[in-house]
Amino acid sequence: MFAGTSSAIESPWVELGQAKVRLLAAGSAGSGGPLRGGIEIQLARGWHTYWRYPGDAGVPPRFDWSGSDNLAAVELSFPAPERIVEASGPKVIGYLDSVVFPLRIRPADPARPVKLRLLFDFAVCEKICIPAEARFVLDVPAGGGASLPALDAAEARVPKSKKLGEDKALSVLAVRLERGKEPRAVVEVAVPPGKKFDLFAEGPSEDWALPLPERIEAAGGRARFSVAIDGAPPGAKPGTIPAKLKFTLVAGSDAIEVVAPLD
Repeated sequence: MFAGTSSAIESPWVELGQAKVRLLAAGSAGSGGPLRGGIEIQLARGWHTYWRYPGDAGVPPRFDWSGSDNLAAVELSFPAPERIVEASGPKVIGYLDSVVFPLRIRPADPARPVKLRLLFDFAVCEKICIPAEARFVLDVPAGGGASLPALDAAEARVPKSKKLGEDKALSVLAVRLERGKEPRAVVEVAVPPGKKFDLFAEGPSEDWALPLPERIEAAGGRARFSVAIDGAPPGAKPGTIPAKLKFTLVAGSDAIEVVAPLD
């Protein structure tokens, strides 16, 4: 379990059966910058919740900040997820045990406190999936509060944005489109030897529902994955191929995010 300092700004836990949730806030990441925050979920053993794209099944989390006061914007990040095989068979993308979604909170007036109001909808799953809803109100003074180890750890797990072929130790090296009756993208990656790794793919919009990449080869710090170009948005023409895909490559405690064109 993550624990904040005694002077940290934390909402009370909201107990939701197999999960409990709270809202966190801390000081700015730099002089004049946005305040830091987070949404922390603690799950019962064996239960999981979902990433922004859940995979073969599942429900992505939703965040509604309506009614907040002195709030210009909230920027939300997702720590690197993992592949989970549910009891009923689907392969999904999410988090086991616990997760903190980091926030960047931008006040309309930095000299005034921010009153955060959040309606948080998500799902928790084991053999069955249960929808969950939590409501929060959290007053954050101007300048925020103490630093929180929970946020430090979560922010370190957020994938770093990289270009195709950048930073050879952990990299999406190349993406090749193979056309035909069943088009697919073949993705070549570099990963540090000895680390557990995985790749996730997202379409250019939330309406795409791509299948999870399948590993087809791995040796000597290199691997290839195949991603079927399937799951186009409703109403799209048959055989629609997106102009680009987003890839998240996770290796141990490190992760990167790459947007690559499909030529």
